[in-house]
Amino acid sequence: MLKTVASFDRIGEENAFAVLARATTLAAAGRDIINLGIGQPDFRTPDHIVEAAVKALRDGHHGYTPATGILPLREAVAADIHKRLSVEVDPDLVLIVPGGKVTMFMAILMFGEPGAEILYPDPGFPIYRSMIEFTGARPVPVPIREENDFAFSAEETLALITPRTRLLILNSPANPTGGVTPKEEIDKLVAGLARHPDVAVMSDEIYGQMTYDGLEHRTLLAYPDIRDRLILLDGWSKTYAMTGWRMGYSVWPRKLHDYARKLAVNSYSCVNAAAQFAGLAALEGPQDAVADMVAEFDRRRSVVVEGLNGLPGISCRTPKGAFYAFPNIKETGWQAKPLASALLEDAGVATIGGPDFGVHGEGYIRVSYANSTENIRRAINSMGEFLTAKAA
Repeated sequence: MLKTVASFDRIGEENAFAVLARATTLAAAGRDIINLGIGQPDFRTPDHIVEAAVKALRDGHHGYTPATGILPLREAVAADIHKRLSVEVDPDLVLIVPGGKVTMFMAILMFGEPGAEILYPDPGFPIYRSMIEFTGARPVPVPIREENDFAFSAEETLALITPRTRLLILNSPANPTGGVTPKEEIDKLVAGLARHPDVAVMSDEIYGQMTYDGLEHRTLLAYPDIRDRLILLDGWSKTYAMTGWRMGYSVWPRKLHDYARKLAVNSYSCVNAAAQFAGLAALEGPQDAVADMVAEFDRRRSVVVEGLNGLPGISCRTPKGAFYAFPNIKETGWQAKPLASALLEDAGVATIGGPDFGVHGEGYIRVSYANSTENIRRAINSMGEFLTAKAA
């Protein structure tokens, strides 16, 4: 009988893909399914980006590249960060990776081991906890509370740090809540981290260009006091509608960068060559498509929030970033995961139950508004009919 190492019994997954698979199966069977579950833009990758990849292939870029990524792309990442966020980044500390999850994997693998503790947002992206548990470290959830508009609390986060804490994971704008932590709270957190110089920080800023109502994204890179222990996670998937291209990047402290490079060499060698030229075109080309997409998400956000707040037993705060709403469903009388399942099977609307994002997710479901306004309105109507019928 085959025997795997015990750590594989601890590894989890991302249930959004299971919901996607079930929604796809139902649709293939002839059901009318509206997917508000999956977290990917419903826009095409802009044409100039696609053409850059095609040109790269035609120009013969068919071989290996450096494990860290081609230099022009790393330089373009540094230039883009400087342009958008007014922060200087050394291109030699940039690592091009095949998707944002790779940065999580590397960072958690570096700091996670039995006896260590890693703090992560809850509700939060499920791979955080999965990878922490895989390493044998103790996952310590940082509660992300509705009463804080789903921003993290600096005071509550700092209070959870112990001598065993090795890594703190932050995410703003946030998945699954759409919360954006204000600058003042980030300032407090960074000031408090001065008392914990041995704690590394991974800041997941993959939704950094998706904020609303005039809010500006505040990057952790802007704090010199923690740059020597900060790992930035970002990429192309959400901003440029490039989820299937598997293109991400990270910025590492100098003392950790070579570890990350060696992990790249040991696992995937390098990122797809043509995709890197697409990423270069995305950063250096016109940004109109990004602005148009975010503006459309903003319009849909209003439709989603208004619609959800009109449903029986549901209340929804207005998300300030990303493309998710995280409505409170406690007054419906349902548990979150059974409700999400029933909405899919009986109402034809795919959502994700809050507990799939952590122990503090009970009482909520995640609704993605990365779908057309027409479909969102139809979905809200179907949800309303379902809830009204079940309450009767």
